[in-house]
Amino acid sequence: MDKFIGKRLDGRYEIHDLLGVGGMAYVYRAYDRIENRWVAIKILKEELSDNSEFLRRFRNESKAIAVLSHPNIVKVYDVSFGDRIQYIVMEFIDGITLKRYIEQQGALKWREALYFTVQILRALQHAHEKGIIHRDIKPQNIMLLEDGTIKVTDFGIARFSQAETQTMTDKAIGSVHYIAPEQARGGYINDKADIYSVGVMLYEMITGRLPFVADNAVSVAIMQMQAEPTPPTHINPAIPKGLEEITMHAMEKNPAQRFPSAADMLEDVERFRRNPEMLFHFGTQMDHAYARNASAGLYGSVQGTQPQYNDNYEYEEEYVRSRNGARASMIITGIVAALVVVGLVVGGIFLWKFFQNTTTEVSDEIILPHFEGKIYETEIRDNPEYADLEFEITMGNVPSKRPGEVLNQSPAGGMSVKKGKVVKLTVNGELEQVVVEDVTGASQTEAYNRLQALDLVPEIQAVPDEETAIGYVIKTDPPANSAVSAGTRVVIYVSSGPAEEFVEVPDVIGDLFDDAKRALTAEEFVIGSVKYDDKSTEEEGTVLSTDPEAGEEAPKGSAINLVVSSGKGAIKDVQYNIPLPPNVFEDVEMKIYVDGELFDTRTVNPSVSSQVKAIFSGTGRADLVIRLNGREYITAEIDYTTESVDVISQKEFVVATPTPEPTPEPTPEPEATPDSEATPDPSGGEMDAGTGGDITAH
Repeated sequence: MDKFIGKRLDGRYEIHDLLGVGGMAYVYRAYDRIENRWVAIKILKEELSDNSEFLRRFRNESKAIAVLSHPNIVKVYDVSFGDRIQYIVMEFIDGITLKRYIEQQGALKWREALYFTVQILRALQHAHEKGIIHRDIKPQNIMLLEDGTIKVTDFGIARFSQAETQTMTDKAIGSVHYIAPEQARGGYINDKADIYSVGVMLYEMITGRLPFVADNAVSVAIMQMQAEPTPPTHINPAIPKGLEEITMHAMEKNPAQRFPSAADMLEDVERFRRNPEMLFHFGTQMDHAYARNASAGLYGSVQGTQPQYNDNYEYEEEYVRSRNGARASMIITGIVAALVVVGLVVGGIFLWKFFQNTTTEVSDEIILPHFEGKIYETEIRDNPEYADLEFEITMGNVPSKRPGEVLNQSPAGGMSVKKGKVVKLTVNGELEQVVVEDVTGASQTEAYNRLQALDLVPEIQAVPDEETAIGYVIKTDPPANSAVSAGTRVVIYVSSGPAEEFVEVPDVIGDLFDDAKRALTAEEFVIGSVKYDDKSTEEEGTVLSTDPEAGEEAPKGSAINLVVSSGKGAIKDVQYNIPLPPNVFEDVEMKIYVDGELFDTRTVNPSVSSQVKAIFSGTGRADLVIRLNGREYITAEIDYTTESVDVISQKEFVVATPTPEPTPEPTPEPEATPDSEATPDPSGGEMDAGTGGDITAH
């Protein structure tokens, strides 16, 4: 059994069940005893608690969402970064992912797709205005509620834009099917990467397919950087042209050619919703690019069946490793090709110069080195190798990087530039010293926000305290007024109330729910989850088990989970008034069969009563057959769940008329004996019976 289910975190959050598992965390449904509400708790996997990169991502998510407050962004209520367990308490969302909805529905109606897109853009507009870039926008991270409300979740690889001066690390890659080209190549990331991802999602919603699909993640990433997607109207001609323009404009390869901001894209989407006939004329390059690629047959293989991919974190890591190898291979191939081309060009120039009797001039271009990760003061500034370049320095502040380390450069390393080119470098500054503010007596939310505003990393730790109100700060560590470096972890000790008192759970098994509730609340317990057992034969509402079990000790005020009989499996009585046939005035033998077994035999007289009452007991359903005088009269089905009898057929019954006895034949007269008197002669004479001779007439 999961070790967290049934436990309580910091004396407050009662964990009930597991909602899902991600690349770095488990997500549980829990009940907040203080606020009396259901919440979702994301707990960092224990095996990752010592991994600094995962810790950074996990804490960065809470830091990112904590500064956001928008109806389309999941709320964060609490965080805890203890030594043994690290978790984030968030708003509980009862819904499905947008990805699941698309898989169920296929291509969405374009008005529905825009309805979802508007909400996503509003959420991103709010985040971008707060300086936060999500960087992993995909339908798997969009929750859809029953009422159509959208909630953007999972800011695990989000970054504050003022600190986003470093190239993207391997661990920060979003799902490859939705990442922007600059994100795929590991370039500089700004809020326009989120706009590209929104464009991909909009494309998927209105067409029912992803723009780029291949056999592996590396191929998809290369296509994100180089290939042009099939225009949506080529897949579904019913898609309005203006909507296609919006989708393709958001998916421009060059960030500078996309919508300037989420607010600008939202404005054009709203304009289109009001007038679906309008066109924007962002450019016609998408049709030209498609025609060019289609004629060359470059990407025809990606338009067929789309295999399913698991875009989780482990999958992304595989892509990073493959991407690095693929990029190295591409670079080597490019160098070889470049050398061949350069050789031909140089040879041609040499021959031309030879015949023109001129001298070859020295090129004034150089290949720009990669400066990211180097220390500017010691490795770059006075290095004679870079004497042909000028540097423009901008200071950054990323606590996880070394002071003086180059975070970003422009132009990018590997580009060919002229000597004397000004190269812009963002250099990590020294860690700023800040004073820990005294937040004693403040609420935990207020204290968390105040310390976070000082560029500190607050962590909530609940401890029992008799004097401080629940949810309010007792002290901090380091203590108030201490001077520490920016980015230092500060533990905020918050009161969880007086130390818990344990009491014995009363035995309520066999009690009805209302009686059990009274018994439990009398001991200052609360009712937790209630699950219903449809197979139990007990009466509806009967308590079958408790968790914790009867006799165990549990904290006073904690929740007791119950399993209760639904009553669906209980034995029930069903009464059936059997109708008797009319116009029958004598006794009839009735036999009743239930599921083929003889249930009862009785003698009835329809002239005395028009019906006979029968009561059946059982569960589920049963077949009923009634016979009168050995003949089938009624067939029916007993439904114990609904306590009813459903008649299937009822036949006419008539008492058989008895067959009359046959009339006996008359007995013949006995023949005359010799001594008898003479019998009359038919002719009128007499026959002499005594002579035995001829008959003689007299």
